[in-house]
Amino acid sequence: MAKPKIGIILSGCGYLDGAEVHESVLTLLAVDRLGGEAIIMSPDVNQSHVVDHASGEEAAGERRSVMTEAARIARGAVENLANIKPEDLDALILPGGFGAAKNLCDFAFKGADMTVRPDVEKLIIDINAASKPIGFICIAPVIGAKVLGGKTPSLTIGNDTGTAEAVEKFGAKHVECTTGNCVVDAANKIVSTPAYMLGPNVAKVNEGITKLVKEVIAMI
Repeated sequence: MAKPKIGIILSGCGYLDGAEVHESVLTLLAVDRLGGEAIIMSPDVNQSHVVDHASGEEAAGERRSVMTEAARIARGAVENLANIKPEDLDALILPGGFGAAKNLCDFAFKGADMTVRPDVEKLIIDINAASKPIGFICIAPVIGAKVLGGKTPSLTIGNDTGTAEAVEKFGAKHVECTTGNCVVDAANKIVSTPAYMLGPNVAKVNEGITKLVKEVIAMI
C-alpha cells in the first residue's frame, strides 16, 4: 500500500519571520513515524520582512525568499506551492510560526481584517472540497478559520482571548485546548493544536503535534 502523501506548507525558516522550526520538524518526524510521505511546499515569494532571531529586531533592508528559507528545513526538497494540485495530496498540514501570520496571510499586521494569500487559500479550499483532512498548528488555525469559516469549523489556538475572538469572527468555533492535545472536527476533517501558542517546551509541543498528525492520517 502506498504511503499517504501529506502536504506541509512552510512559511520560511524561523519563528519570528517564517515557519516555527520545532513545529515543522516535529510534523515531519510524526508524518514519517506514522507511515506518511511528506510533500513540503511553500509560496515562491519574499518574506514580509526579516527578523534577526538573536536580537528579535527587524533586519531593515534585508530580503529573504520564503521558499529558499523553507528549503533549509526541507533539506532542499521544497515544491512551489503554485504547482501543487489537490490530487497530488491525501492531506494537508500547516505548521505555525509568525511566518504563517506574515507570509501565508497578513494576520500579524491586520488582525481580523486579514487576507490569505490566494494560492494558500485555493489549496485549502480545494483540499477541503475533496474531503481530505487538514491540520492547523499554532497560529495557523486563523488561516483555517478565515478560509473555511463558512463551514463553522471547530478550531483551537489554545486560550488566547484576542486570537480566539478573531477566529470566531470568521465564523469558526474556538475550543480551548492544552499544548499536549488537539481539537478534532470530524465533520469538516480539520484538526488543530496550540503548540507554541502555549508552549511550554518542545516535549509538550511534540505530544500535541503527534496527536494531530495521527488524527489527520486516520481521516484519510
